[in-house]
Parts: sequence; structure tokens; C-alpha cells
Amino acid sequence: MKEHASIGFIGTGVMGLSMARNLMNAGHPLHVYNRTRSKAEPLLQAGAHWHSSAQRVAEHAQIVCTMLGFPGDVEQIYFGPEGLIEHSSSGAYLVDFTTSRPLLAQRIHQQAAERGVHALDAPVSGGDRGAREAKLSIMVGGRRQAFDALRALFEVLGSAVYQGPAGAGQHTKMSNQIAVASGMLGVCESLAYAQRAGLDPDTVLQSIAHGAAASWALSNMAPRILKGDFAAGFYVKHFIKDMGIAIESADQMGLELPGLALARQLYDRLAEQGHEDLGTQALYKLFS
Repeated sequence: MKEHASIGFIGTGVMGLSMARNLMNAGHPLHVYNRTRSKAEPLLQAGAHWHSSAQRVAEHAQIVCTMLGFPGDVEQIYFGPEGLIEHSSSGAYLVDFTTSRPLLAQRIHQQAAERGVHALDAPVSGGDRGAREAKLSIMVGGRRQAFDALRALFEVLGSAVYQGPAGAGQHTKMSNQIAVASGMLGVCESLAYAQRAGLDPDTVLQSIAHGAAASWALSNMAPRILKGDFAAGFYVKHFIKDMGIAIESADQMGLELPGLALARQLYDRLAEQGHEDLGTQALYKLFS
């Protein structure tokens, strides 16, 4: 990647805004598109260039990153007469940070390659804090040469590991989400048990957060739960989407995941109660 190469960024939500800002802070001219322009205003005020469509972004940047909500959003942005694949120049790079379907990542890679465009699936983990602090874990699938070419870009955002061919990044993110789902359920049950036993949960955390139960969720999400902070670092509705993709992929491989199925049922119940726009730690509401 050329030093200070122009970068396009599509999707400036909770995660994308911080990621795009970090790229700007590293000196990259930024070209931005988002369905809701107001969500991109902090970047525009800092000097980013606004464009009215994904097509326009592709016409102005050799590297285009996307951070979208759902696989349907990815399909809309990448395919069709106004999509990124159609309007990216030969030799351009497309990096999808969205958590999406592995088969969709493979389709993007194939169609992009037919036009001489490099495509990488690069879902991330680390939540809103990881995005702000440039400490995301980035799981990358695609051609190794394309990954190596964009290594400096990934290092601006966090730590990246090459996982294999197209779709491998998404499969890795599914493995991550499966572990997160069971982990969050365990955290919520643990805190609920401590409360019911008459213990001080903050004091309990001092012991269990550093023992065999230690986890990212216990250290980062349990304190939010105890403060009653259920704001979204990662939306319940997006987590339900991820679990659905993981279950779908597991079914295709003939793999049964009962723990994930239970977590999905509980998060569905949480969404039915009107909490789909809260953070994943809001699962605790089912136990309190």
C-alpha cells in the first residue's frame, strides 16, 4: 500500500466511524459514503470527502473499505450496476470488514477477480472500544498477496491475521462469535447467581475475573452490566444476525452447536422484548 493512499470508507456506524477516523489520523485522504449522511459528519468536519454513492467512492479511491450491518447491505453495495465491483478500477482493493456469510465473501472475491480487483473479507472483533483504540482483532480471508499489500492499513486499525482463502476470515469470525455467545451467557448467569446469593457482584468480580473464569467478556462487559450500562458497543440485532450465519454455516457442514442454538433463542427473546438496539450485554435483562 502506498503511503497515505486515498481510502474509501462505506459504513460509518458505531464501529466504522472510529475505524475511518483512525485511518484519517494516520494521514490517509478519506472518501466517505453512508446511507445516513449525519453519521459521517464527524469525519466530514475533520476533512473527509463526502460522496453520494458507493460508485462515486470507488471512482475516487484505490482502496475501498466497507463496514455494514447485514449481508443484504453487502450485496447491495458490492453488486449491481452501481456497485463497487463494477466501478472499481483494475488493481483496486476491496476490504469488507462486515461480519457476513462466508459464501458471500467467496462470491465477492470471484467476481472482483474477474475484473482484476482484489477482494478481502476482514471481519473484526473488539467492539466499540477496540475500534476507538485501534486494537481490533482482524481476521482476513482472500489472496495472501493482497493481505500482504494491505498489512500497513490493517496495522492502523489493530492486529490482523491471515486465515486463508476467500471466506476464511468470515469462518474465523463465526468461530469468534460462537465463543462470545456462550461466554456472554455464562457472564450473565454468573452475575445473576452472585446477586441471588446476596453477594456484592463487584467484589465477586475481583476474584473471578482473574481466575480460571477470566475472559474478555467478564473483564469488559460485566462492569458495564453492573453499572446498568446497556448501550450498544455491538448491537443485539447484529449479534442475532451473526449467530444466524454461524448456525446456517454449521448446518451446511453437518455440525450441531447446541450452546449457540440456546444463546440464539435467548437473544431472540431479548429482541422480542424491544431490546434489539441495545448492546449484547443487555442479555442480563433476562436474568435480572
